[in-house]
Amino acid sequence: MKNGLSYFTPSLPQFSTIRQAILRTSVLLSWERTPGDGRAGAGEGRSGAVAGPGPSADSRVPPAGKAQQRLKERYRLGSLLGRGGFGSVFAATRLSDGAPVAIKRVPQNRVHHWGELPDGTSAPLEIVLQVKVSNGFSGVVQLLEWVELPNDILMVLERPEHSQDLHRFIRARGFLSEEVARQLFRQVLEAVRHCTSCRVLHRDIKPENILIDLATGQAKLIDFGCGTYLQKTAYIHFAGTPSYSPPEWTHFGWYYGEPATIWSLGIVLHQMVCGEHPFRRGQNISWDHQLSLPQWLSPECQDLIRWCLSMPDVERPSLEEVFCHPWMQDIHLP
Repeated sequence: MKNGLSYFTPSLPQFSTIRQAILRTSVLLSWERTPGDGRAGAGEGRSGAVAGPGPSADSRVPPAGKAQQRLKERYRLGSLLGRGGFGSVFAATRLSDGAPVAIKRVPQNRVHHWGELPDGTSAPLEIVLQVKVSNGFSGVVQLLEWVELPNDILMVLERPEHSQDLHRFIRARGFLSEEVARQLFRQVLEAVRHCTSCRVLHRDIKPENILIDLATGQAKLIDFGCGTYLQKTAYIHFAGTPSYSPPEWTHFGWYYGEPATIWSLGIVLHQMVCGEHPFRRGQNISWDHQLSLPQWLSPECQDLIRWCLSMPDVERPSLEEVFCHPWMQDIHLP
């Protein structure tokens, strides 16, 4: 096995595109549905375009009432990439230039938080947050455009053609070498720092929400459906995946943004180098819990994982301290 980013060689069998690994669905997104009653003002269909790298979005906003037809004319729907409580994500191709994209469909009745875009337009909070981070930074998947329909919200997102989420990437190998894990983890940290600079808290950092471009080795943070605005005060409502929630939430019902993020990053790093979640499903983590790590991990890697997974949130490192940790040095990014 070669070192470094040779792991990302797309010619290997495990690097086949996600579309080839999933059966094609007959679901044709909401634009094939008969329009029904929706939120006030949504019946005519609203849309917007967001500038960003990769496939550029059309800067023109379609006339009201034509957004639904416009999407049908501009994109060819592909296979189902994923489905969950949030809705569904499909592979698609932009007909104008053949660029691969992803189309995320979220039912209107599952949108509980709304915000305001820079132009004053009301939009689901997920879109508001995506617009904030979709300003050219390559480590976060870019929002290209969005459409509000009577029953659904549709988001057109950047999609690397040959890609795999980190969960599947780890599972295919059992675990990652420290060298490869360090390169990927550094990119995730860069993405988190970018979100922080945009005053956005992701709140659902986990391997399933980290997409890897298999052709380049670049990692991208995806899915801001659980995100919120970054604040200095404590949060008293949780959104995200329970098994990645910090112990202060479980024990006390509150958490601060950065320490909670560091906790989830510690779990992700553990999964990278050990191949499994550090805490068994359903395990109630005691306050004096002692984390056991494989002895074949380097002392520096063990130290960083234990630091990130410190039980008291005040004992966890800051994001910048993680960047400066000895294990994070001498990294050559793709």
